[in-house]
Amino acid sequence: MKTTPFDPRFPQTNQAKHCYTRYNEFHKCQAENGEGAEECEPLAKFYRSICPTEWTEKWNEEREEGTWPGRY
Repeated sequence: MKTTPFDPRFPQTNQAKHCYTRYNEFHKCQAENGEGAEECEPLAKFYRSICPTEWTEKWNEEREEGTWPGRY
């Protein structure tokens, strides 16, 4: 599996913000293009390669419950 490409917005070793941003970019893409949109798949691979599974599972649960603080 390839990891997310370098993003100059996140030059630090701590990639928590990078993970959060990639996760949100994926869900924004789906909101704009529909769930399962092919053009969103690279974004899904990016966040899955950099984010801890525990985080994304928690965020997905929050999105389902309507308590997710993000926009998408």
